[in-house]
Amino acid sequence: MHLRERVVTGLMSRELRRQLREDKKPLIGISGATPHHAQLTEAAGFRLFFHSGSQAAAHILGLPDAGLMTLTEATDNLRRICQAVSIPVIADCENGYGTVVNTTRAVHEYIAAGVAGFFLEDQIFPKRCGYTKGVEVVSIDEACGKYRAAIAERDKMDPDVVIIARTDSRAAVGGGLDEVLRRCDAYLSVGVDMLMVMALQSREEMRKVLETFPGKDIYINATSIRPALTSAEFEQMGVATYNISISKVAQIMMERFLARCRESGADAFNDFAREADVSPQKTLGYLELTGFPAVVELERRFLSREALAKYDGSIGEYDPRGTSAT
Repeated sequence: MHLRERVVTGLMSRELRRQLREDKKPLIGISGATPHHAQLTEAAGFRLFFHSGSQAAAHILGLPDAGLMTLTEATDNLRRICQAVSIPVIADCENGYGTVVNTTRAVHEYIAAGVAGFFLEDQIFPKRCGYTKGVEVVSIDEACGKYRAAIAERDKMDPDVVIIARTDSRAAVGGGLDEVLRRCDAYLSVGVDMLMVMALQSREEMRKVLETFPGKDIYINATSIRPALTSAEFEQMGVATYNISISKVAQIMMERFLARCRESGADAFNDFAREADVSPQKTLGYLELTGFPAVVELERRFLSREALAKYDGSIGEYDPRGTSAT
């Protein structure tokens, strides 16, 4: 059971399909690694959450994105993410965790966890972060086999789940833009729903990919392009979606705060709270976001009036009954 209301699995895949078909593009997603990242995303009004395998390895395991997170660890985390929100979750399915056989099981577990879509990359096993030197990709034939396996398992479980073929071939050993175009063409011919292209090096390369496959939904991770693309450029380019990583922002902000904390101790947090105009009650906002009011509702349904008197007989910075109760 989850304390937050969750839309039934299956509805989210149809919602993602609807967004891709009807909503203004590009769709802006927020990427992160944990259920709380997803909850923050939904609370801010965004309607799409991207699960990052790289960030999950860091946040959940404290390990580098080098193929070290297992399928079981990934799906356990994904299940909690999908249960925590009522917006579509697009998940990082890595390289299928092995062969076509492993890929089939991975797709089964991901869909069972509740994802609305997933991207599957063409790296060798074990993989590594797509922005790390030393990336290698499998042959086009092997990659296409995985995509066919993924489509077959998806069609059995939930035909609305969106399958995104991700190619890391631009920055890989022996890679280049021509190889990206060959692979995108091959992957589309297999029947994937979308393309995801990593590590393009310029706006010109980005335009070339988009112009080569007009009318196709394409997600381009533009992290390597300098200067960084603006919101207007993403819209003008015609990409289907892009994401912004809150987990990376959080890392940088926490590093800066901890540096200040080493110098001034408690004063660092006091200064932060004052500068950000954050009250003590506001620092406990995660209790509200994660569903503490639902705890109160369950208690009201099933506990006696005497048992509920604990709220009036105690003090605290946060009252889960709401502001009207204080």
